[in-house]
Amino acid sequence: MVLNYLHKIGWFVGLVLLQVLILNNVHIAGYATPFLYIYLILKFESETPRNALMLWAFFLGLTVDIFSDTPGMNAAATVALAFLRPTFLRLFVPRDTLENIVPSVKSMGIVPFLKYLIVSVFIHHAILLTIEFFSFAHIGTLLLRIVASALLTVTCIMAIEGVKKK
Repeated sequence: MVLNYLHKIGWFVGLVLLQVLILNNVHIAGYATPFLYIYLILKFESETPRNALMLWAFFLGLTVDIFSDTPGMNAAATVALAFLRPTFLRLFVPRDTLENIVPSVKSMGIVPFLKYLIVSVFIHHAILLTIEFFSFAHIGTLLLRIVASALLTVTCIMAIEGVKKK
């Protein structure tokens, strides 16, 4: 149990450092920015209580906000993702395997995991970038940034899944 929390704290620190030091400075074509820190929330066990998951998400988002000088935007989007995550798992995980799995390509299969990942990342990015824009005056640019950033984030997460696969 303690080892599990130490493992999560290690991922927390690593993903926050990666996000604030490197990925926040990556802007492909001025539109796509990967938000890889949400990988921690997406990889929690399926039986994790929603309140605990939302607490982890809040502190993860708040930490990224503090270092990125974005007042509460990442925290809000990450908490919304944590709130919706159990619903997404119930939608995309086969009924017989929902006991206590860690969502991954290995445990869910490639197609259900990819569906879960795409919907989760798209919802997170839609909330985050809508808060950032705070206007629908340039809806085309907003949609382009959401789609481009979501595709880049999904690609990065699938690359991590491919590397982690043993």
